[in-house]
Amino acid sequence: MTHPFDRLADPTFIAENRLPAHSDHRWFAPSDGGTSSFEQSLSGRWKLHYAKNLGGTLPEFWAADTSTWDDVPVPAHLQLLGYDRPQYTNVQYPWDGYEQVVPGEVPTAYNPVGSYVKDYELDRPLEPGERLAVTFHGAESAVAVWHNGTYVGYGTDGFTPSSFDLTPTVVPGTNRLAVQVVKFSGQSWIEDQDFYRFSGIFRDVVLERRPAVHLEDVRVTTTVADDLASAVVRVEPRLEGAGVVRATLDGVGPLVPREDGALAVVIDGPRLWSAEDPHLYPLRIEVLDDDGAVVEVVPQHVGIRRFGIEGGTLRINGRRVVFHGVNRHEFGLQGRVMTREQTEADLQLMKRANINAVRTSHYPNSSLFYELCDRYGLYVVDEMNVEAHGVWDEIVQGRRAVADAVPGDRPEWRGSLLARAEAMLERDKNHPSIVLWSCGNEAFGGTGFRDVADWFRAHDTRPVHYEGVHWDPRYPETSDVVSRMYAPAEEIEKYLASHREKPYILCEYAHAMGNSFGAVDKYTELAYREELFQGGFIWDFADQAVPLVDRHGRSFLGYGGDAGEAPHDGEFCGNGIVFADRTPTPKLAEVSRLYQPLHLDVSDDVVRVHNRNLFTDAGVYAGEVVVRREGVLVSTTPLALALAPGEAVTVPLGVKVPRAPGEYTIDVTFALRQATAWAPAGHVVASGQAVITPVVEPVETTRPPVVEPVETTPRPPRLVRGIHNVGVHGDHFTTLFSQVHGGLQSYRYGITRDGGHELLASVPKPSFWHAPTSNERGWGMPFEDGGWLLASRYARATGTPTVVEHPDSVSVGFTYELPTTPSSSCDVAYRVFGDGRVEVTQTLRPGDGLTDPPELGLLIETPADLTRLRWYGEGPHESYVDRRAAARLGVWSSDVREELTPYLRPQEAGNHTGVRWAEVTDARGRGLRVSAGEEPLELSALPWTPFEIENARHHTELPPVHRTVLRPALMRRGVGGDDSWGARTHPEYLLPHGELVFRFAFQGL
Repeated sequence: MTHPFDRLADPTFIAENRLPAHSDHRWFAPSDGGTSSFEQSLSGRWKLHYAKNLGGTLPEFWAADTSTWDDVPVPAHLQLLGYDRPQYTNVQYPWDGYEQVVPGEVPTAYNPVGSYVKDYELDRPLEPGERLAVTFHGAESAVAVWHNGTYVGYGTDGFTPSSFDLTPTVVPGTNRLAVQVVKFSGQSWIEDQDFYRFSGIFRDVVLERRPAVHLEDVRVTTTVADDLASAVVRVEPRLEGAGVVRATLDGVGPLVPREDGALAVVIDGPRLWSAEDPHLYPLRIEVLDDDGAVVEVVPQHVGIRRFGIEGGTLRINGRRVVFHGVNRHEFGLQGRVMTREQTEADLQLMKRANINAVRTSHYPNSSLFYELCDRYGLYVVDEMNVEAHGVWDEIVQGRRAVADAVPGDRPEWRGSLLARAEAMLERDKNHPSIVLWSCGNEAFGGTGFRDVADWFRAHDTRPVHYEGVHWDPRYPETSDVVSRMYAPAEEIEKYLASHREKPYILCEYAHAMGNSFGAVDKYTELAYREELFQGGFIWDFADQAVPLVDRHGRSFLGYGGDAGEAPHDGEFCGNGIVFADRTPTPKLAEVSRLYQPLHLDVSDDVVRVHNRNLFTDAGVYAGEVVVRREGVLVSTTPLALALAPGEAVTVPLGVKVPRAPGEYTIDVTFALRQATAWAPAGHVVASGQAVITPVVEPVETTRPPVVEPVETTPRPPRLVRGIHNVGVHGDHFTTLFSQVHGGLQSYRYGITRDGGHELLASVPKPSFWHAPTSNERGWGMPFEDGGWLLASRYARATGTPTVVEHPDSVSVGFTYELPTTPSSSCDVAYRVFGDGRVEVTQTLRPGDGLTDPPELGLLIETPADLTRLRWYGEGPHESYVDRRAAARLGVWSSDVREELTPYLRPQEAGNHTGVRWAEVTDARGRGLRVSAGEEPLELSALPWTPFEIENARHHTELPPVHRTVLRPALMRRGVGGDDSWGARTHPEYLLPHGELVFRFAFQGL
């Protein structure tokens, strides 16, 4: 017998004996409860024989004695069970550089094969006329199936179901299902997604009984009138066997048969489905045999909605929609094996973050994902399992002609594209959450994609999306929308000034790799300024990372290369707004703020509110106004607001800021009045803040003047000029400035037997460097800015310290020569007062033509016991100059040991902007207080220096904690994030050129 894998390298060999694609409905017997008696799960324990290539597989494995084989769970990836190894690549094909293969061919030396065997018994015998099929809902990348020793079929496109008829081969008693899954087939050339390369059966395997009369497929469509006052629900069934179908829509009534075989009903005043109100009408479909007996019950949920391009823009139920979207790989700590509970938790998290749209990057998800999106309310771009980025790169590099694109114009790939389109659409067509069909991702253009788009339009009314036509514009009709990736906001606005033909979306933007997501407000605000720009989809939702254990037995989350694989693409898989374990990153708070449904502009006595909802009145939210004085609560006042969707209004806050001196914050929040499926009552959906410093007018009085007591000025400090050291001392402190070591060597504070607590662990040094972020690595920051690393590590004090006595203080200054090219210098002057307060003035004079430094500050190492961080500034999470919309001014506290955000690869993290003061203390309250000068400063308090962080590839590699490292700074460079391979921080978020002066103070506690 010819083995189907003999044709692995044939692009036209897509499937054999696979049952036609159909809707993902389930069918039940009339007496069934929540479990269908027509289904029997085969997920669970299977026997496995693993081979690293086809040559190592067992001949006639379906008949082998499996008693010595391994027991493995299904669903699962082989690579996460100890076979083969996980491999993360972005664009590179996994076999690249090992074997000389061309598109369509497969590697032979390394092409793992899992041979699975499952012995099972039917839960009951087959009824007369009943058929039995097995469905593999997900298997990468190609699956071949034998049943009781008979070959039954073959399938590719592992992200849509492969179903095979087992009826002719069923035997009484024990049956044997034998399956081989190969990692790479010829189809793998168009499955080059940016993800971990796994293989095996990764979704459920289900036996399905089909009665003699069976609803094989059903299409449910809704047509909403122009005035939205009525709608038609239409059901088009496809029966196998002699019978009839009847259907009833809950709360409406029975559907009426039509002459064309469909059933339909008109609904007056329908409640329309949208992401804001995902109302679903229960539909009960019954299949009756010739005797009139009900043999199948098919429950469906119908979302009545109208979506399409109307008046030039994408509209849902007549309203222009803005996608507050995110891309999502179906990926968790078990790889692409996702349970219903995990998927549901993802969607709840998205809704709580004000996300309203998801793109299934870059393959169809499991059916339960769409079912949950229907229920929770998310607009879905459903994407085909197609990407050929590696071949595309050859075209971009000029090594391959456009005519050689894969799949491109090649006729041998056309059938595969159309089969994948059909498999996705036919399975998913009844989900109201799906609003766009996507032809795939990053595979250039060509007639193949043009034909797929035409096929979509011939079989459905939803618009078609494909970004590849931007790069190959020969067939612009392929996509109904202009779709781009990572285009700067300014470029989008310029383009739309002269191109008004199609709506514009960003199918990927704001590449959230590592510490990123800066300046995203430029995009979100453009969507409400430019009608044709209708939002986009952040890349991406969750880090792709795999649980690993290092050589010392410590668990960590691994990325490309950590499993010993090559080629790989490092931490490029760490782009999530949540971590792989779904812990939120600080980026998620920014997402929630930028995507919030109410846009708030708060001033001292009013707030302007723009209701960006399409269908929801702001009255569903409970408003609250909270006034604080420098973190201390002053008042809390409710704020009632009824505001129609799309409208804006200015309303008084109903509070007055006290006239007492100080800095006041006015926080306005709107929260859910009632619990939803995705959040409890009280969940905050929108917030805004104003910071007010009232001008206190002098009050006239006729009372006699009051004689003010004379203030006692602290005694000036005592100066000691030593041979190598300058000492400045007060009643409760001592400072020692070292000429030998070029700086402040000691700062002791408090009264103890040994002269106070030493608060310095080393000489403070000017800091111009931070551990490069992933984005900075992407544009080459370590190479371009390496001089500032040298300046931070190897600055050299020159000359002797300057010492100046003032009436109330002593100043000691140092000048540092910086090893930059051309050379730079930096002055650090300490002015010590009698109460122990030290004012620091740092002046940087960069050499002509140098790049902007990553930061300007002072690196102060303090004892490791100072772990308690408290600050008055922006928080509670980390913030940067270009990612601070979600940060609020207040008094916050944290543990220094938790301040380094655990991005997949250690990098600059944990910064706080807008800091007025901050304290690091030990358990007894002893420590150091840092205060801003005339302008708020930025502050980082971490257990490690930037150099230690940069040297660690994983958090488990960071050294034991020996100190607390403070880095007060004038400014740190913004994190950027338009993309992670060349886009830089926007100019306004860089440190200014020329001489820079930074002033702050510190004092012991």
